Amino acid sequence: MGRPLDLKAFIVRARVLKLYRQALRTARRAPPSSRNELWMTMRLEMENNRNCDDKQKIRFLISEGLQRLKVLDEMLDMQGCC
Repeated sequence: MGRPLDLKAFIVRARVLKLYRQALRTARRAPPSSRNELWMTMRLEMENNRNCDDKQKIRFLISEGLQRLKVLDEMLDMQGCC
């Protein structure tokens, strides 16, 4: 399973998982024709950064992910998607 996480790493991991779940929920609102592409893109982004150990980079990636998710959510709202 790997080495045990310290408290800070545990909290960061929880934030990353929360972001991923929010992204998947938001993607459900997308039109069916683009939903699978969104899911695959989100998964690929997570997988590409899975082994990142740089705490500053992880914080940056989380904030960037939240910003991108906000933009996607606003776009879906403008399109009148669910």
